[in-house]
Formats: sequence, C-alpha cells, structure tokens
Amino acid sequence: MSEKNKISRREFLSYSAMAGAIGALGVTPLLSACSGDKGGKNAALRDAASVYIPELPDKAVDGKPLKAGLIGCGGRGTGAAQDFLNAADNVTVVALGDVFPDRVENARKELKEKHNIEIAAENCFVGFDAYQKVIDSGVDVVIIATPPLFRPTHFKYATEKGVHSFLEKPIAVDPEGYRMIMATAKQANAKGLCVVTGTQRHHQRAYVESFKKIVLDGMIGEITGGNVYWNQSMLWYKTRQPGWSDMEWMIRDWVNWKAMSGDHIVEQHVHNIDVFTWFSGLKPVKAVGFGSRQRRITGDQYDNFSIDFTMENGIHMHSMCRQIDGCVSNVSEFIQGTKGSWDSSTMEIKDLAGNVVWKYDYEAEKANFKQTDPYTLEHVNWINSIRGNKPLQQASETAISNMAAIMGRESAYSGAETTWDAMTASPLDYTPKDLNLGKMDMSTFTVPVPGKPRDQNK
Repeated sequence: MSEKNKISRREFLSYSAMAGAIGALGVTPLLSACSGDKGGKNAALRDAASVYIPELPDKAVDGKPLKAGLIGCGGRGTGAAQDFLNAADNVTVVALGDVFPDRVENARKELKEKHNIEIAAENCFVGFDAYQKVIDSGVDVVIIATPPLFRPTHFKYATEKGVHSFLEKPIAVDPEGYRMIMATAKQANAKGLCVVTGTQRHHQRAYVESFKKIVLDGMIGEITGGNVYWNQSMLWYKTRQPGWSDMEWMIRDWVNWKAMSGDHIVEQHVHNIDVFTWFSGLKPVKAVGFGSRQRRITGDQYDNFSIDFTMENGIHMHSMCRQIDGCVSNVSEFIQGTKGSWDSSTMEIKDLAGNVVWKYDYEAEKANFKQTDPYTLEHVNWINSIRGNKPLQQASETAISNMAAIMGRESAYSGAETTWDAMTASPLDYTPKDLNLGKMDMSTFTVPVPGKPRDQNK
C-alpha cells in the first residue's frame, strides 16, 4: 500500500510519549498475564509515532473554564452535554439551540434538575439558524448533535469562528457532506482546534488496548480480513402528529429517513466499520452489497444491509447490519490475521490453533478506574486536549469510515458496484434546496429499489 493511500493519522503525539504520560498518572496496564509475543517475534503493523493513543484518566485535568454550547437538544444531544459536564471540573453549558422550542426547553429543564445549571433565556435559540446564534454567543466549545444531515454545515461554521467541536457520529450522510467535513478538518488543523467525534470505541479502554496489541505489538500478524456487525431490534420511530409539517415530521423522526440519518448503515453501523478502518489503517476501494426494507414503519430507508468491501491492499471486510425485531442480535467486530484473530465480543486474541493468548481484563479496569463510560471518556480526552493545548482532529479519520458506509449504502440501493474514487467525487447531496419547516415534495422520498425490472433486461 502506497504512503499516499494510507488513512491520515494524527502524528503530533508519539506512543512513547503517551506511555510516559500514562505512567505519570499512575495507571497500570489493563492486560491479562498471558501474552502472545513469546520471544518478541511479532512485528508492529504501524510505527508507534504514526498512530494516536489517547490518555483516558477518570477525569480531565483542571484548567481554564470552558463554556459549551449545545446544538441539537434531543436525547443524544442532552446526554452528550451531561457527558461533557461529568468529564471535568470548571466546565459548564451556557447556550442551547434546536429547530424546535420544546427540545430546547426539555434540555434546559434536564440540565437544571441534574446539574443545577441555569441557562439564561436569551441564550436559548430556536430555528434553522440557531446553530449560528449558539456559536456566536461566546462559547469556547460546541457539542453538535443535530440530525446528521446538518452536522457538516454546523462544524464548518464553528471552525470558521475558532470554536472547538465535538461532533456526534455520523458526521455526513452524502458525498457533499463528506467533502465539506474534509475541507473543514484542514481548517481546524490550521487553527489548532481540538475536534473529537462520537466514535466512542476510540475512547473505550478495551478497544484501545486491543488496538495496541494488534497494531503496535503485531499479535495477530498481518491483517487478512474481517467481519463487522450491528444486528439488533428496530429503533424508535415517531408517528406523524396533527399539525406537523412534512419537514417537522422528518426531523422529529430523523433516524428513519435516509436524508436525515444517512440510513442505519451510516448512522449506526459506522461504529463497526470504523473499527476495521482504524485497526487496519485502510480505506475501501470498492463495495458490492444488497439490502432491503422488511419491517420499518416510517421513513424511506432500509432495515438490513450486507456489504462486501474490498480494501486498498485487496483484503475483504464483510459488513452486516439489521434493525428488525425478533432476529438474532450481534454487535461486534472480528479481525483475522496471519498469526491469529481478535473478537470484540469477547475481547480476546486467539492464535491459529484457537488458543486464547490475550484477553482484556475488565476487572483490572474496574479496580484501577472509577470512570469506565466511553461516552464520558471521549469528553475527557477532548477537554484534556484543549486545556493541554494539544491540537486533536478526529473528523477526517471518522470521515473515512463514514464514507465507506455511504459507499455500501449506495451499492445496496443501486445494485451496482461502487468505488471510492467515484463516490467521493459524486454530486449526491441530500440537503433540501429550500430549508424550511413547511411542505416538502414527499414524492422524492421513496424506498430505493436496486437493479431494473425484468422486462428491461433486453
């Protein structure tokens, strides 16, 4: 694989320096006693200086006060704001923004009841331009948890204003959004901003330790392929209420509309795809897949996908996701190597004979740490980066896995093979030309049907 084709990695902090920082915190390694490197013969897959290993203490270091604004006041946004508050001392939330006033009031009430934070009425903003008003209100950092369609635009504005961003995943739903994220990420780098995304497995100690064993210690050898899964029951949906306009219904029911969420392969399964691109350091060059709509009640998207990804060096990753009640569940990742394999469902590495040679020690983590929630730890890392003046930018890396999911979705929708080069250059843009809460042309929101009718095969 050529150097130019590797996923861009943050190189400002070497693994050796991080190990020293962790040692200074008094943190003991969270590994079981067994090791697969008997004799030190395993070769690292990547140089330690080319990968980023986060510090994950219980709480961020104390430092300058940080005022946060929340854009998108639904359940995930309000939860993310509370994760931010739990991650450090001397931090607060001072501004709220959402399209709907009831969402703003619900978030305002919950932050008051659970954290005794009183947000002034003049700092509560409603409408499609609420994000601008939140960012312009004097905040230091912004938590962006709107429906995914809007996140690239909100990230762009925050970066232009010099505000650090936390971006909930996914960070784009179409190629236009992907390109905006990549361009904005470069601006964030130039301004020395800290950008963390909601791919919380990057801040989950079991995954971080697994990454180190596989990538830095080479315990499974060269990666030869893998499988990633997010199969679960149906998610929530909102029945249209009297008085809701077309757009209001779509936004309130956003997780079921492909324009708002990117479909569940992008909105949810991106986590698992991201693990493989993160561990392998590879992006896909093509994808062939299929999917269908069997049980979904609202919206216009699928409820199952199966995608075969061909990666840059020719290995394959199989991706499977489903949201249907009454079916077997599996949310995990499996990576095969020349010397062994790793399974996130057990957090074990096995050799080729099936012997467990390493297993993550959850009990040791509980003994050494009070905070084990990765949703909080991602904010710990974000705040530490800001207060330590260590620029951190995860958006471009997350955009890679996000774009992979978009490739898989479009292959399933069309029945065609998709390629990285074609998709990243595609003009596909889900953003409505007229963004308002009024009537939409709902005839454009149809469930995709791949291929063509049999009578057109001639």
